[in-house]
Order: sequence, then structure tokens, then C-alpha cells
Amino acid sequence: MTMQPPELVAFAEQCRNRVENALAQFLPSSTTLPMDLHEAMRYAVLGGGKRVRPLLVYAAGRALHADEQALDVAASAVECLHAYSLVHDDLPAMDNDDLRRGRPTCHRAYGEALAILAGDALQCKAFHLLAHAPMGPVNADARLEMLELLALAAGSRGMVGGQAIDMAAVGRELDIAELEDMHIHKTGALIRAAVVLGALCAPALDEGHRRALDHYGKCIGLAFQVQDDILDVIGDTQQLGKQAGADRARRKPTYPDLLGLSGARERAGELHQRALHSLESFGSEADPLRWLSGYIVARSS
Repeated sequence: MTMQPPELVAFAEQCRNRVENALAQFLPSSTTLPMDLHEAMRYAVLGGGKRVRPLLVYAAGRALHADEQALDVAASAVECLHAYSLVHDDLPAMDNDDLRRGRPTCHRAYGEALAILAGDALQCKAFHLLAHAPMGPVNADARLEMLELLALAAGSRGMVGGQAIDMAAVGRELDIAELEDMHIHKTGALIRAAVVLGALCAPALDEGHRRALDHYGKCIGLAFQVQDDILDVIGDTQQLGKQAGADRARRKPTYPDLLGLSGARERAGELHQRALHSLESFGSEADPLRWLSGYIVARSS
């Protein structure tokens, strides 16, 4: 992370270590048949990344004193689902990207067929973790709610639906309402779900706190995409770990196209302030959520 409070750096490092260790244990070994498939799965998930969604799981859960073992499972599940989406989004039939997290994309490293299968398996793994992995005091009703939440965020009413809208929008002009609706689904839904998944790991979740965290997740989900669009214009490939300028080259509608760079930055700042406002009922235990919101709109990669 760049230019962030040292407390956030320490928090992020601790949480990344936890989720990296959990993922390494939860994912099938590359020595287990079918070895090529399992190797591709591990390549897609364990190849670095900011781990923003797992960090949000931990931050929301810790704000409500959730069980750490439960948070490890929820964070791993959301990262498996995110990795699946990246593998499939990078395919030639979608965005046709060659670079992800500074390395060849999964289909470049393992071929298209195996990449598709790895993505399919990672999606299944996410739901298997929430259904079966040990989660301490989290009961069956809470697990079922988590499964429903993640399924909605991932499917046609969430991430997959947003990707379909995105593909149909290439070369078209969208107004700001249409653009935000697309990104509420494509990018925002899983980020929003990550926050609520962390909250659901807490015992006796208060409905007011849940609504507040859900609204926080909605705001930062949009802010994340606004900043992504800005970085596609001003970033460089080495720093981003993916091809800079790709959205513009594909004639995808973006926030800078509609609002200009200064307008897009202003929109990101407004969303950040709305996210902070959502946390007013929380004390210092929610500071990692506040720091993460600031990071999302200030990041350079």
C-alpha cells in the first residue's frame, strides 16, 4: 500500500498472512490428481494481489469482534470467487488480457481449456468452504445466509450480470446512471458482499450495524471502480500489474470519459465520505474499515 497509515500497513500485513496461509491449506495440493488443474488453481489464487476483499472481511468482522477462524474461511471463500472471476474475465472471449498481477494470465500459462476449468473449480471451492470448513461459533443459519449472499453477489444479479452488461456496453455511450448500475453489479457486488460476510461471522449481528456496513460496502465498491478507471488512464503497466489503457483501447465506457479526470476524482472522494459517514455508529474498532476506504480512493495500483 502507498502513503497509508502505519496502522493500516500492519493490519493489512497481518490479514494477508492469515488469508495466504488459509488459502494454501484450503486449496488442493498440486501433487493431487488432477495435478495440472490444481496447479492452475493455485497459480490463479496464490500469485499475489492486494487482497482487498479479504481485508474487508477481516476489517468488518473485527469491528464486531468476530471469530478469527470464521473470518479466515470467509476471506478465503471470497478470494477464491474473486480469483475465478479474474481468470474468466481475462479469457480471449472476454477481455483477452495477457497480464494479471504482473504475471502471465492463467490461460496464457496453462491454456484456455484448463483456465476455464480452474475458474469453475475455484467458484465451487468458495461455496464448499462456506458450507463445510470449520468456522468456530458460526451456526448453520449464518452459513446458509453467507451462501445465499455470495451466490447473489456472484450471479446474474451481481458480478456475472455486470460482466454481461460491460461486454454489451463496449463501443456504446452510457450515462452516469447506467455506468454506475453496471459497476454496482460487476465490481461492487463482491466487495459489498465481502464486508457483510465479515459481519455475518460475528455472533448476534445487530441489524443496524448490518445496514451500516452494507451501505459502506456499496460506497467503497463503486469507489474502487472509479479509481480503477482513473488508474487505467494515468497508471503504467508495471505498477498496475496489468495492461494500462486497456479499457480505453477496447472502447469501454469509464468514469473519466464521462466526468473527466477531475470529476472522476471528485466522485471517488464523495463515495469515500459517504462510506465514512456509514461508520459513525462505530468506534475505533472500525478504524481499519475507515483506513481501507481511504486506501481504495488513493491507491496507485
